[in-house]
Amino acid sequence: MRDHGPSFGIGFVAGLRSMTACAALTVAAAEGRTRGTVIPSGPVARSLAVAAALAEIAGDKMPFAPDRRIPPSFALRLVIGAVGGWALAGRRAAPEAGALAGLAGAAAGTLLGRAARGPDSRHAAGRAYGFAEDAVAVALAAAVVASAERREGA
Repeated sequence: MRDHGPSFGIGFVAGLRSMTACAALTVAAAEGRTRGTVIPSGPVARSLAVAAALAEIAGDKMPFAPDRRIPPSFALRLVIGAVGGWALAGRRAAPEAGALAGLAGAAAGTLLGRAARGPDSRHAAGRAYGFAEDAVAVALAAAVVASAERREGA
C-alpha cells in the first residue's frame, strides 16, 4: 500500500480541492518526490499554484460556486488525480497503477467531500463545513507530500 498511498491521497485531495492538489504536486516536485519532469517545480509554478489554491479556497465559499460534480469540474479533478497519482507512484509500483489509484482517490474525494459538505454554502453551517474541508485537504496534501518517496538524484 505504501507505493499507492500517496497516489490515492493526492487524488483524494484533488477531489476535495483541485488546486490544493496542484500546489502540493509542485512542492513535491521541488523536493524531488515526483516521477519524471511532468510536474513543474520552479518558484513561479509553485507561487502560481499556491495562489490558485488560495483563490479556490476563497471562491468555494461563494454562493455562486459551481457543484464539483458537474462534468467539467469532475473531469478536471479526475485528470489531476490521475496525473498526480502517476507522479507520486512509489518505486516498486507501476506508474499506470499509481494513475489509477489517483483517479480512484479523486472520484472518492469528489463524491465523499460533496456528501459530507452538503449542497448549500450560503448558510453558516455550509461555510463551516467548507472550512473544515479546506483544513482536511491542506493537511492531507502536506501528509501526502511528506510520505512520497524521494527520487534518485534529487
